[in-house]
Amino acid sequence: MTIRPQEAVERALSLSRSDDCIVIADESSTANLRWAGNTLTTNGVTRSSRLTVIALRNTGDGVATGVVSRSAVGADAIEDLVRAAEADAAAAEPAEDAAPLIAEPAGGGGWDDEAAETGIGVYEGFAPALGEAFAAAGSAGHRLYGFANHMLTSTFVGGSTGLRLRHDQPTGLLELNAKGTGGSAWAGVPTRDFTDVDVAALTEGLATRLAWGERRVDLPAGRYETILPPSAVADLMIYLYWSAGAQDAQDGRTVFSAPGGGTRVGERLASLPVTLSSDPSAAGMECAPFVIAHASGRESSVFDNGLPLAATDWIADGSLGALTQTRHSAARTGLPCTPAIDNLAMTAPGAGATLDEMVARTERGLLLTCLWYIREVDPQRLLLTGLTRDGVYLVENGEVVGAVNNFRFNESPVDLLGRLAEVGRTEPTLPREWSDYFTRTAMPAIRIGDFNMSTVSRAS
Repeated sequence: MTIRPQEAVERALSLSRSDDCIVIADESSTANLRWAGNTLTTNGVTRSSRLTVIALRNTGDGVATGVVSRSAVGADAIEDLVRAAEADAAAAEPAEDAAPLIAEPAGGGGWDDEAAETGIGVYEGFAPALGEAFAAAGSAGHRLYGFANHMLTSTFVGGSTGLRLRHDQPTGLLELNAKGTGGSAWAGVPTRDFTDVDVAALTEGLATRLAWGERRVDLPAGRYETILPPSAVADLMIYLYWSAGAQDAQDGRTVFSAPGGGTRVGERLASLPVTLSSDPSAAGMECAPFVIAHASGRESSVFDNGLPLAATDWIADGSLGALTQTRHSAARTGLPCTPAIDNLAMTAPGAGATLDEMVARTERGLLLTCLWYIREVDPQRLLLTGLTRDGVYLVENGEVVGAVNNFRFNESPVDLLGRLAEVGRTEPTLPREWSDYFTRTAMPAIRIGDFNMSTVSRAS
């Protein structure tokens, strides 16, 4: 028997026999379109649900936790889930991250409203524009491939302390790949509802890049002046953000660990006064304004569920300002509690140059499209390796003169911050590598005077 997510939370809490209990219900719907060779191939709508019960047991030495999460839990299966979490807690040692639970008045944030839902109708304005793009691409001898995805997730967090919070999160993205005699070119954008997606502008940009690719130039590995577009910057900064855990830094495990102990918070990292920040209320990138933690780890704590989130500068005017952490790790580090937030922006004061303007003032260098297959080589330096993809272009005297071969790169995003030669205008962008996990980003293009293209790659 199906049950509304709010009712599932209330029933689980009423069935709980533990000293305290937190219940999280996630209700999601997804609508997607896929196309290949200028033809729509599939579309569909799916729904899913997940119920997580966190049982808390007081012991003589602290609080033990038991966490069990299951999908598609019907009304008659809730008690079994609660008992499983309680059994988990009964067998557990006291939790290191134990802290007082958050309490809020019941019914906040539209608690009683129906869960948000998406459907194919979200593409009402987008689909006709996509059809026009197929026709234009066919006339030019190009083929378009790609997909559009839109998800709406309603999350309900309830606790035995009276906590009742709800958040509705829309997440949309579009990825377009164009192929022709000039190779392949990629473009992607994030969106909340597809009303702001300019398909014509995206496909025109792809056509321009395919035209650039008609002339091929082979270059050896080496260090090149390189312009990284916002998407590539997003992939690198997201990895930096994911690696900025305060507890790992305090324990000497990361690039943010200070020699001799502690963290590098307060140390200057960037050659220009850039700011890397997160803000739950950032326009167009709105995300949950409170902590939602389905499990505890080095950078999250179930005890922090419902903790309010505020705008945070991870890097402020070029200096390391904060690291992601829980109340537990904040007590260890002596730094303010700054939990992770589900968006990320990089800005620089007075930086208004567009990507085209940055290209126009390049004497000789490379222009990238995106990065791919990014992997960590050395966590102590945050050294990453990966590949360029879907277009690397040679710029001479302010103009793109052709496409060059792909490269494998070896770079640290922290080192790159220290070698910034120019920062462009910040704009919403979609990371190519991490779009399955993180879409809410706004980044500038950046210029690096000596980007390390370590080897030539034969990948297309």
